[in-house]
Amino acid sequence: MRLRSPAVLGLAVVLAAACKSHDPKAELEITELETYWILDAPRGGTQYMAPAVRLRVKNRSPEPIRSIQATANFHRVGEEENWGSAWEQVTPASKPLEPGKDVLVVLRSDGRYTSPRNAESMFAHELFKDARGEVFLRVGSSGWVKMAEAPIERRVGSKTVEQLDR
Repeated sequence: MRLRSPAVLGLAVVLAAACKSHDPKAELEITELETYWILDAPRGGTQYMAPAVRLRVKNRSPEPIRSIQATANFHRVGEEENWGSAWEQVTPASKPLEPGKDVLVVLRSDGRYTSPRNAESMFAHELFKDARGEVFLRVGSSGWVKMAEAPIERRVGSKTVEQLDR
């Protein structure tokens, strides 16, 4: 009796390849990282302002990459606990990111400042604290890998979008 047939070994090799462990640091690259504050539409006379991170995720591997996810943690300066977070499905498994291609990702915090006045007045308020963002990526079931960290600039809106409007 044979315990291992060539078909079983072949199937094991195929399954092992399908379950390939990914390394986001080796396979992905973050480019064009930008930080800023986003204004939500005012509600009932209250203005809402949230920190955001805008970036491009580039596939630098020789293979298409399926199921890329991004998350960001936002911290107010001087505080260790998360003030807010954001999550984005960058690419679904059905639409992989091809080698050398990139995709735009905007991660907007669910932590916000509120004010009855305009956004610029929030920056000057005595209780305003600057924030910083940490960006993590994962591929499939890989662990989350920290890819970037940056302070949130004291400005409303993306410079990139502003340049496109000109």
